[in-house]
Amino acid sequence: MRTTARAAARVQRAAGPGRAVPHGAGGAGPAGPGEPPHLPPHVHLLRLLPTPKGTPFTFCYLLLLAVTTVLTEIGDPAAVSRWLAGSSTDVQNLAKEPLFVLVASALIYQGALLSPYVLGFVLALTGLERRVGGWRTAVVFVAGHVLATLATQLTVAAAVALEHLPESSLTRLQYGITCGVLACAGALAGVLRVVWARWLLLAAVTTVVVAELVSLTDPVTDWSHLLALLTGIALWPPLRRYQRTGSAAHPRPAVP
Repeated sequence: MRTTARAAARVQRAAGPGRAVPHGAGGAGPAGPGEPPHLPPHVHLLRLLPTPKGTPFTFCYLLLLAVTTVLTEIGDPAAVSRWLAGSSTDVQNLAKEPLFVLVASALIYQGALLSPYVLGFVLALTGLERRVGGWRTAVVFVAGHVLATLATQLTVAAAVALEHLPESSLTRLQYGITCGVLACAGALAGVLRVVWARWLLLAAVTTVVVAELVSLTDPVTDWSHLLALLTGIALWPPLRRYQRTGSAAHPRPAVP
């Protein structure tokens, strides 16, 4: 106790008369409530990965995608084809069962489970959920997925009605998680505290999306990706407001 008191007195003398000493300075106590905890480097790395307790939405969603991906690989090809066709968010399916296909299409990922795309999914959703919480991350994902899908498919329907596109465009298969992931990546950029990291992330994602759009390989899908990214950016104000006032603004010092 005497040693702690002497350390606090030395810090006060160094600060000068009339100047406040930050709580915790000189080893006098823990950091104040307004100061984020200082975590060791290995803990920062571990926090990039989802955990059942710390990021339940991302963790459960990743497990669900792993199950559906395995099923599409080992399932009967005819049954898988029917499932994919019935889960597509094309104009025809949206006109018949909009809620079902919007949910079902977000449960499908066709690709390798160990790939850069899956890594992007993990980093974007985990990073966002650790900063703003699970249900807000889910809202961002759903907003990007739904808004981008409806905007592009309504455009396709209008183009077919005006005879600018063939009727086969109404049944063109559309499914996947890309729009939701891009919305979360765009939203994550807005809540990163390190300014250079924020703009680096946004520049990298925007470059990829615009490059796909310019290539004109799949205009409908590429436009949906751009709209999803813009949806995530549009959600910066409410997410930042929560970050300033909510508990997610100060992450826990240990990996949950």
